[in-house]
Amino acid sequence: MQPTSHSFKQNASAALIDADLQRALGHARGGFSTKRAMARDLLPEFDALCEQAKQIKDHTIAHLDLYLEAYEQKVIETGGQVHWATTAEDARQIILGICKEAGAKLVTKGKSMVAEEISLNGALEGAGYEVAETDLGEYIIQIRNEAPSHIIAPAVHLNRDQVEADFRRVHKHLPEGRSLTEPTELVSEARGILREKFLAADVGITGANFIIAETGTSVIVTNEGNGDLTQLLPRIHIVLTTIEKVVPTLSDVSAILRVLARSATGQEISMYTTFSTGPRRPGDPDGPEEYHVVLLDNGRTEMIGSDFQDMLRCIRCGSCMNHCPVYSAVGGHSYGWVYPGPMGAVLTPQLIGVHEAGSLPNASTFCGRCEAVCPMKIPLPKMMRHWREREYDAGDSPWLQRMAIRGWSYAAKRPKLYRFFANAAMGVMGEWGKARGNFRWLPLAGAWLKYRDLPAPPGRTFQSQWKSELKRRRIEAEMQELGL
Repeated sequence: MQPTSHSFKQNASAALIDADLQRALGHARGGFSTKRAMARDLLPEFDALCEQAKQIKDHTIAHLDLYLEAYEQKVIETGGQVHWATTAEDARQIILGICKEAGAKLVTKGKSMVAEEISLNGALEGAGYEVAETDLGEYIIQIRNEAPSHIIAPAVHLNRDQVEADFRRVHKHLPEGRSLTEPTELVSEARGILREKFLAADVGITGANFIIAETGTSVIVTNEGNGDLTQLLPRIHIVLTTIEKVVPTLSDVSAILRVLARSATGQEISMYTTFSTGPRRPGDPDGPEEYHVVLLDNGRTEMIGSDFQDMLRCIRCGSCMNHCPVYSAVGGHSYGWVYPGPMGAVLTPQLIGVHEAGSLPNASTFCGRCEAVCPMKIPLPKMMRHWREREYDAGDSPWLQRMAIRGWSYAAKRPKLYRFFANAAMGVMGEWGKARGNFRWLPLAGAWLKYRDLPAPPGRTFQSQWKSELKRRRIEAEMQELGL
């Protein structure tokens, strides 16, 4: 996937006038957040579980090398293989090598944002393999040749009538007069198409919500069951995941699972939470003949010890974007790469560079809702500020903005000069605004005032008014003492 994060402003402008997108976002807006609030209120120990989950992840990241080595050893003991991938290209080549050795023709995939991160589908198709996405949302965007717009609801940007049109366009072997007006009819049609893929697949690729060092187990969380069929039916199962997904024990993952689904979809637990350990054993009724795990770094180790280490706690629940006023207005595609919303505004500059993705940390009101609802207590606004600082230091921010910040910084370090300019500006704006009430244009603020009015200030700064108030109170006190 070629990033277009540098064009966020243009992407967002186009999204705001896209009637179909706005209709779809309108349907989704509030649904996730309402369900999360209800699920949270029904679990009195929710906040305590979040703190426990945070501590588990912090501990694991502090000892990441030890737990990854323990995980690898357990996978090997249970008959699997672990492949270490430093970069996205390394991961692609490892997976292509496994498919080639297996003589594969058809590859089925469960929903995986890491696969999107490394552009796996394009690499597989370029090598001549047929690739079938098995998550319903991922299948829909695959036949549309689009990227996901949400990390847990890939097709949230689409309406039912758009999906119907795509199914009629692609499934031409089915009767033209069939009814596709109900969601259940769309699901049934997709299920029939995908069932053939499940049965014919040579290789199944899944992501992993967690990997467990204690047992060498991978965990996937789904609501459709497609992940189970993707890893059970093919001869080869490949788990593609990133190094920070490891947790120490089964007990630890159980604690985190209690906050994951509640934060993501408002469910107590997802319909399917599947634990997989190694290939098929003698006597097992099903399962793959080979079990491979591809552990991807792709910039994660660089985050350890940096201003962005806390981002490694993220469990990809999507709660931050479900509550973000910016995401809910422009959708995920505006962010221009794999990870949208507040978590994407922090992670994307790390993975593809601040020069390419510097606009994303600026696409925030800093209202703080993302941090407030994050079950892992990730300080997303703080980290977005760090990226803004780095964008400024790199010289990528607009020239006029840089000059304004430098001017403000110069004055702010000199209190007398700052007070002089502040008092002068308030006085001029106060007089100028008396006849208007609101400003619709100001020098250097045209873009901000294009969509909103600025109430005219009272003509005096707060500090000036407060000083006058203190003086008035002191005089009143003195007069009372004198009996006046």
